[in-house]
Amino acid sequence: MNQDWSAVSDAIKDRLDERGMTMTDLASKSGVSLTTVRELVHVLNTRRRQPRTLVALSQALGWPADHLGAVLRGRPADADRSDDRADVREELRDLRRRVEALERAAGTTS
Repeated sequence: MNQDWSAVSDAIKDRLDERGMTMTDLASKSGVSLTTVRELVHVLNTRRRQPRTLVALSQALGWPADHLGAVLRGRPADADRSDDRADVREELRDLRRRVEALERAAGTTS
């Protein structure tokens, strides 16, 4: 089975940039050691990883649990862009609801 650890590295680095996170933030949020995060980001020591490591990192980065595993197996890294857009739309709907509630509470509906 081909494993593209460079693609995993690129996906993690891009997502860290998008989210304004550091490797330390990712390690803390995912429960994965900072050493392992660094090894993945810098494509060091590409030994076989536990599937739960990529699952934890994927989820901490806001992706579906199988995202980095799929990237490792050769699926394009940008395949979940539509999921990102759906997340943004949901956040926008939530923000609109909150603004409307604040406006009602202040008595300044438009």
